[in-house]
Amino acid sequence: MNRTFGAVIIGDEILSGKRQDKHFARIAEMLGARGLQLSWVEYLGDDRERLSATFKRTMASGDVVFSCGGIGNTPDDHTRQAVAAALGVDLVLHPEGFEELKVRFADEEITDKRKLLVTFPRGVNIVPNPFNRIPGFTTNDHYFVPGFPQMAHPMIEWALDTFYRDEFKLLGDKVEKAFLLTGPNAYESALLDLMERIVADYPTLRLFSLPSLVGKERKHLELGVEGPPALVDRALEEIRIEVEKRGISWVWRP
Repeated sequence: MNRTFGAVIIGDEILSGKRQDKHFARIAEMLGARGLQLSWVEYLGDDRERLSATFKRTMASGDVVFSCGGIGNTPDDHTRQAVAAALGVDLVLHPEGFEELKVRFADEEITDKRKLLVTFPRGVNIVPNPFNRIPGFTTNDHYFVPGFPQMAHPMIEWALDTFYRDEFKLLGDKVEKAFLLTGPNAYESALLDLMERIVADYPTLRLFSLPSLVGKERKHLELGVEGPPALVDRALEEIRIEVEKRGISWVWRP
């Protein structure tokens, strides 16, 4: 059974709009490049209790989760503590993390505050950080990385390539094709019966529809499927025949 991949993106500054999220699109892109798909994403503020409840739930789900943000040593960083609470363990100075800290800083620069950077929930493993050697940590198929994209994204790629290579799918095994439909009947509710039939007849395909509007006017409806090439072509031929019967114009989506 294929694994489910999710993301948790943390920070009051994102929820307030002070900073734009740069993780969601990049994580989806990294997964897509490996033939995988991001199934869900959650945005959370710096609320320790809510974070702990979320991680307790996601760890029980069996999903692979990438969590970005909140692992620093300032008072508004709560991820380490929240994960410890979700696991029911204490926080300890991580020995491998401390070795990484010693590579990054001279002995006289390693203060108690800097040791907090590698004080993690007991029993976790580290996620190496090629940017500045300050690691993240992993447990239960969850990977906790910093909020800085230049650090977080290489760390997530390392996790994917190290632990989930067997999940990768050949991109040639799957294609996505779609029509752009126009005309007075080219809207979703008028095509629900057709969409439901395609979903029922081709359960291994992913059907998608995306309306496009200009102001309040419909521009077109993008309707397509994703999956094995032969099945995609067969399903699209059925869609083409049916939309032409209904007087709907179509072109291939670029």
